[in-house]
Amino acid sequence: MLKKTVTAASAVLMCAAAVSGCGSDSSASDGNDQIVMGFSQVGAESGWRTANTESIKASAKAAGFELKFSDAQGKQENQIKAIRSFIQQKVDVIAFSPVVETGWDTVLQEAKRANIPVILTDRAVDTEDTSLYKTFLGSDFVLEGEKAGQWLVENAADADVDGDGDVNVVQLEGTTGAAPAIDRAEGFAEAIKTDSKIKVSASQTGDFTRDGGKQVMESFLNSEDGIDVVFAHNDDMGLGAIEAIEASGLEPGKDIKIITVDAVKDGMAALAKGQINFIVECNPLLGDQLMDLANKVLDGEEVPARVVTEETTFTPEQAAEVLADRKY
Repeated sequence: MLKKTVTAASAVLMCAAAVSGCGSDSSASDGNDQIVMGFSQVGAESGWRTANTESIKASAKAAGFELKFSDAQGKQENQIKAIRSFIQQKVDVIAFSPVVETGWDTVLQEAKRANIPVILTDRAVDTEDTSLYKTFLGSDFVLEGEKAGQWLVENAADADVDGDGDVNVVQLEGTTGAAPAIDRAEGFAEAIKTDSKIKVSASQTGDFTRDGGKQVMESFLNSEDGIDVVFAHNDDMGLGAIEAIEASGLEPGKDIKIITVDAVKDGMAALAKGQINFIVECNPLLGDQLMDLANKVLDGEEVPARVVTEETTFTPEQAAEVLADRKY
């Protein structure tokens, strides 16, 4: 599929070369020179997601794209409706961050039949037919979980807060069925296998929200004895856990160690204060990379099936150094 050109003359040449691309079967951007991207976002459940949305909107504007944006509000059925709407509007390219991994084959087949390329952002889909999308741009969630688990293995002695010889971990999971929830749990479990003292005693979803993290942590504090560590699949749930821990009369970061993923500004502020002990970065600023990939796909260029974002980790000292310049 060729990218829209910027002059009327070149548009005429394209029409002569491919008559089916002009006339009544026109795309959503006919009549102007903009590439039209349909983007379906998971929702606005966290600071990370808000920063991700802002990055995509700003980058689309800077690249001269017309962006048709849809917020799925955490529901797969809303996303499927949005993608079908994008197909009906004959957008040039579709990008979306899947709410969950499974259940996408039918609607992606519809996009493929309409010759509209699809780019996955942030989260993957579980399908045997990888021709249904051109590329997946996002983090390596398994690696993020491994980084969190490896830090705990290296700091197991300090994490044994009650000194009983075991490290009792409770896990605040992301949305059930979502790629980051599945993969971060997998990576964390694989990393801590190297130390038999470390065990996950309870694991429950907090849906990636601060309120969810607080509610689940309150439940854990009432039901679990001797909690040493919280591993939260994102900062927002970790921040909710901090509220619950403080309400119980304990000191987060000291009486109970906290590990999170994302490195959004609120999380980094809590890390710098010592309320969180370690954060694995998950970079939400994917907009520029997404627009670049869309241009390449529409120009017919080969793109990698997987584009991994570059990310790091932070200790309290490192967070304090970079907090003032944090963009999200």
